[in-house]
Amino acid sequence: MFPAYEANLDWAHAQDAADPLGAFRDEFLIPPHEGHDSVYFCGNSLGLQPRAVREAVNAELDYWGELGVEGHFKGRLPWMDYHEFVRDGLAEVVGAQPSEVVAMNTLGVNLHLMMVSFYRPTPERHAILIEAGAFPTDRYAVESQIRFHGFSPALSLIELQGDEPNGTISLAAIERVLAEHGSRIALVMLPGVQYRSGQALDLKAITELAHQHGCTVSFDLAHAVGNLPLQLHDSGADFAIWCSYKYLNSGPGAVGGAFVHERHAKAVLPRFAGWWGHDKNTRFQMGPEFVPTAGADGWQLSNPPILALAPLRVSLEIFRRAGMARLREKSLQLTGYLEWLVRTQLENVLDVVTPAESERRGAQLSIRVIGGRERGRALFEYLMEHGIIGDWREPDVIRISPAPLYNRFADCLAFAEAVQAWSHIG
Repeated sequence: MFPAYEANLDWAHAQDAADPLGAFRDEFLIPPHEGHDSVYFCGNSLGLQPRAVREAVNAELDYWGELGVEGHFKGRLPWMDYHEFVRDGLAEVVGAQPSEVVAMNTLGVNLHLMMVSFYRPTPERHAILIEAGAFPTDRYAVESQIRFHGFSPALSLIELQGDEPNGTISLAAIERVLAEHGSRIALVMLPGVQYRSGQALDLKAITELAHQHGCTVSFDLAHAVGNLPLQLHDSGADFAIWCSYKYLNSGPGAVGGAFVHERHAKAVLPRFAGWWGHDKNTRFQMGPEFVPTAGADGWQLSNPPILALAPLRVSLEIFRRAGMARLREKSLQLTGYLEWLVRTQLENVLDVVTPAESERRGAQLSIRVIGGRERGRALFEYLMEHGIIGDWREPDVIRISPAPLYNRFADCLAFAEAVQAWSHIG
């Protein structure tokens, strides 16, 4: 049983010393601040660089220099099959079969590509359901797809309003909106973790509800992949998309990923076709007819970007060694400690937006400063000036995300002590 929390440095150091995952921190580059490591709580926005990334990218540069075009077929990891070298790792992280996942493009591109296949509106069923306050990528994409198909967002975009304190969403609210509008909803597009509130949604329960109403179901997992143990295959979702630069630590603008459930593996679906999605066995025959590879690979357009995939390969190897179950266990402890510090030491300064139930959140706590936006902004800037790096989301939320691969209990305590110091001077 994990010991009771204490708000002192000796206790925090003792937990960090006993942490079975503690050594993974040394595999990352921690941004410095005034001669020391910063306290980095921004892995939900941009994960830290694994130290092994530089060597991995340089190795591909060396192969390029030494082998030229033959690097596609020679070397330790031939480029021709490079996207396949991350497939098993991705499948493990998201809880899918290897054939159901592919690393390609970026999140916004993948969302549009998937909607070409899975958003097929009719005069009777044309609406898309998203959450109110969805991340702009999702909002812009679904609005533009609705218009592209000749419908109006005023009629065809349904925004699910939060019905709980702080704007979080109950399963009952989803059930109600499906009962009212399910017959005209073509696509449900919800987040795995809502970016502003940090709420984790129940993918399987949502999928089952929406499928009962004949809706196609998809998830944006930008803030969930590498954060929560996902069981995408078992959830039954039709498709999902994600980026890899947050918890997957694959670098700014990293190659994203997509999931397509196996029941669609060989389905004849409309899609934007590309050469690299063609059946691998006949791809180089250069025939005029597109024959898609079965599974998620069939949605690829172009050959994989090797230099961009190398960091993802490194990161997924770290995840393989750490294990999602162990990472989740540590994440629950770290985020639980951070919440305990806020509620017991900072109750007159901060409010927690993220649900208190551990199963309804990941590694992120979204907080508001009591007293309004201007005080919140002042605290955020104070933290940044003192080397405690979170991020700000309008209108008034500070997001603090203790990532279990490199954050420590001492980091959580440092955050609480910095907020206390600011409250005494502010």
